[in-house]
Amino acid sequence: MQKQIFVRAWCPDRTVTQATKYIGHSLGQKFAEPVILNLEILYNESRPLTPVICFLSIGSDPTPYIEQLAKRLETKVKAISMGQGQEVHARKLITQALSEGFWALLQNCHLSLDYMNELLLQFLDLEKGAGTFHPDFRLWITTEGHGEFPISLLQICIKFTNEAPSGVRAGLQRTYTSMNQDMLDYSDAWQYIPLIYAISFLHTVVQERRKYGPLGWNIPYEFNSADWLASCLFVQNHLDDLDPKRGVSWPTVRYMLGEVHYGGRVTDDYDKRLLNTFCKVWFSDEMFQDDFIFYEGYKIAKFKNVSEYITHIDTFATVDPPQVYGLHPNADITYQTNTISNMFYTMVSIQPKEAGTGGGETREDAVTRQAKEMLEKLPNNYDPYEVKDRLRIMGILNSLNIFLRQELDRMQKVITNVRTTLRELLLAIEGIIIMNEALRDALDNIYDARVPFVWRRGSWTANSLGFWFTELLERNAQFSDWCFNGRPLTFWMAGFFNPQGYIMLYFLCIHFAKSKTKGFLTAMKQEVARAHKGWALDQVKLQNIVTKNTKEEIGQPPIEGVYVHGLFLDGAGWDKRNARLNESINKVLYTLIPVVHIFAVYGTEIKTTNIYVCPVYKKMRRTGLNYITILYLQTVKPPDHWVLRGVALLCDTQ
Repeated sequence: MQKQIFVRAWCPDRTVTQATKYIGHSLGQKFAEPVILNLEILYNESRPLTPVICFLSIGSDPTPYIEQLAKRLETKVKAISMGQGQEVHARKLITQALSEGFWALLQNCHLSLDYMNELLLQFLDLEKGAGTFHPDFRLWITTEGHGEFPISLLQICIKFTNEAPSGVRAGLQRTYTSMNQDMLDYSDAWQYIPLIYAISFLHTVVQERRKYGPLGWNIPYEFNSADWLASCLFVQNHLDDLDPKRGVSWPTVRYMLGEVHYGGRVTDDYDKRLLNTFCKVWFSDEMFQDDFIFYEGYKIAKFKNVSEYITHIDTFATVDPPQVYGLHPNADITYQTNTISNMFYTMVSIQPKEAGTGGGETREDAVTRQAKEMLEKLPNNYDPYEVKDRLRIMGILNSLNIFLRQELDRMQKVITNVRTTLRELLLAIEGIIIMNEALRDALDNIYDARVPFVWRRGSWTANSLGFWFTELLERNAQFSDWCFNGRPLTFWMAGFFNPQGYIMLYFLCIHFAKSKTKGFLTAMKQEVARAHKGWALDQVKLQNIVTKNTKEEIGQPPIEGVYVHGLFLDGAGWDKRNARLNESINKVLYTLIPVVHIFAVYGTEIKTTNIYVCPVYKKMRRTGLNYITILYLQTVKPPDHWVLRGVALLCDTQ
């Protein structure tokens, strides 16, 4: 156990592997091996009034296996997908199944939580003898995890989950096992078999990239077999109408895959770029050549029978390198780290919240000590009159100074909120005031080293309370230094609430009005546009140069624009000597790049030859709310290579 603690502290990405060894050594190897789902054993354990419930995970659906089991046991199963208005049909199905003795399958029950409470009462009444039921009746339920799902219903159920196996081998096996021979025999065109395999491989890759988090997809999309089938049907129709002289219309194939069948689910612009890049790199005349590979060891298989494909796929390795999915080997460290972080977050969240009877520091004592420490370190509130005088001296109408004033206003609210919460929490622990829901949340989260909701709602996100509070002090230090000591030489963009452009904030509930918040980069563009007569702001575009200097080496500000420091490359490394992208160093997940000079040019189109258009995000989660802008980075390798790597710039890696 002591070794396990050291591994957790030093190498989080190896925690799951070592925990598996620890469990096998302590409890027995059978507890460390994966459990193979056997629905027949579940059925034998079930009873008419003991429902079987499956917790759904991405890419898995037990419905086909339940139907196969019912067919093998020569019984009947009827299914209903729950949702709005389906409760009436579910009641009829349950009543009929109870009397006739067949299986009822209720799918996606997290969409009908009220009916789940009704179903619980119905089963409790049946147990008390208020009604009859057929001995062959069984109820199967599928649901996603939901905080309001009836706990009492869970307690009377047999619970299981069916996580789909990961990897290229498992993905292709699922695809070709569900494929019938007629699909392969449909067309005599020599391009047909390789195209079907390439689409199946693409289908597996786009699904497997989800486990790598934002490095794989900014948003985890629910790609399913319907996307694969629609793509295969399109290929069949396209080859039926094919002109042998012209060959396959690759622009059409890429468009249908990247924009319609799979791309129809994609909502993020950079995810759409990634998907189209896969189609561009893989789907061309080169795929029909014998030396074409998706990655080393992964070629296009050309067989005429489904059984031959299944036999061939069985020879694949069970674990694939991240390069198969276009990612760097470091992506596996990211995946393992995210997995253990989620696991520990769940473990901490389900710990008992009440104080124990043993000795040592109680929860209330620990939180009191931490609250007093934070209050001592918390900076004082800004004097609005002093701030206004300083802004007047620096130029109160300057675009960046207007931005500074708005940022100071938001920081003032955060500091006030933190101080108020901590003081009230100390009084509530002493019993002087009532411990309300917000204070209870603050107590639980501070004890678990998490950020209380009332702080997180009006500020920023962080993995732990320590990182969040440290960032508060660093943000405040930058604002205070800028306000009272003058404009800094370089800016820490992660320390801004709004580093983007204009954002429209609608206060419908309070004032039914709208106000503009000036972003950092927009303020810089406005400052440059005002310095040049005749420059219109909407015609000004951002441009950048990555310098070779660190923050400490900057001795004077730029003539125009701003210097920005503290940007980290995710998915790639940086060649400082040549100021361009290169491959990541093994086991180095994030690379700090030198100071970037961001400036504005008027109406100039940016040439993207040997340039990777790199998105910049505030945090590791690459959502639209965290998106800032794009920067242009030099590269020797084709930009498509870095698109598949999922390369982005992050202002913060915590």
